[in-house]
Amino acid sequence: MEIERKWMVDGWPDASLPLLFEQYMEQGYISVHPTVRIRLEATKGGETKYVLCFKSQGLLSRKEIEMDIPKDKYDDLKDLIGLPLIPKTRRTYALPDGYHLEVNEVDAGSPTQFMYAEVEFPSEEAAKAFDPAAVGLGRYLARDVTMQPGQSMGAYWITTRLGGVEHPEDAGDTRS
Repeated sequence: MEIERKWMVDGWPDASLPLLFEQYMEQGYISVHPTVRIRLEATKGGETKYVLCFKSQGLLSRKEIEMDIPKDKYDDLKDLIGLPLIPKTRRTYALPDGYHLEVNEVDAGSPTQFMYAEVEFPSEEAAKAFDPAAVGLGRYLARDVTMQPGQSMGAYWITTRLGGVEHPEDAGDTRS
């Protein structure tokens, strides 16, 4: 189960937060409903993983199944998608309460570039109780979008890679 809150942010957080690691990622979607995604995760100074992920519907919490796949299978699925994948830079910071803050810069240099932050929790109760001000991030994490539909990376994929149409082959279909 994935339980996380999400905020839209402007820039990286204050330099006083301990940076745990930085990753370059690229991700693409085979399906958005349900979510079936591939992602390359290259940790700076570390390993590169190729991940196949399935996610159920949901906002604060949803079922998530991830599995590592070999690079050749990742490349085959990337070719099957046939669209430019979404590049992301993720920096993961340690918070004073033991949680991790993941800050993502998406599509850097493009007109649709944006940044968001996430914190994962062990329970919905912990997620709801989390107060960004208590860890010194009240101003930084002011725009909570957790419960707003359309704030997922899958929705961004549809808008930026599929032109707002979930299945591009159906774009000309006028049937109801």
